[in-house]
Order: sequence, then structure tokens, then C-alpha cells
Amino acid sequence: MNTYDLITNGVGYMAAAVGISLMLPQVIKSIKTKKVDDLSLATVVLYVLNCLLWLIYGILLVAPPMILVNGVSLVISIVQLVLKLHYGTRGQSDGNSY
Repeated sequence: MNTYDLITNGVGYMAAAVGISLMLPQVIKSIKTKKVDDLSLATVVLYVLNCLLWLIYGILLVAPPMILVNGVSLVISIVQLVLKLHYGTRGQSDGNSY
């Protein structure tokens, strides 16, 4: 492996670490507080779709860092979506979750 490949992979894996941690604080907060009323359902759905599309793209390119970050991020975003759907229906009288 040459220097260029090492740098490219290094940057890719660093981006993967940041990408994976992007939604994690929100998931942890949602689990601890069981409150998601201030979290936009549209944002969570778009994030799930974003992770899914980037994962497919990474698989098609055979790009391990992209596959790693978006595979793990997809799982995290699905957890957040489930939490939003589960906790978001409690005590909402106006039905506005966007």
C-alpha cells in the first residue's frame, strides 16, 4: 500500500468515526430521557434514507470506510427512528411531530 492509499484510507476512517458519532448523542439522550418531542420526525426519516443511499453507494464502489460508516449509522438512525415513533406518540395532543 502506498502513501496516497494510506492517507486516503486514514481520512476515510476518520470520517467514518465522526459520521458514526453524529446521531449517537441524540440516541443516548432519547433513551435516557424517553423524550423525543423536540426531534423532527422528518429529519430522522431523511437521515435514515441518507445513510441507506450512501451505504448502497459505498457497496457499489467497494469502499470499506463508506460501507462501515453508513452501515453503522443506518443502524443508529433506525434506532432513533424507532425511539421517535415509540416515545413521540406519548402525550401529544396536536399530532404535529414534524
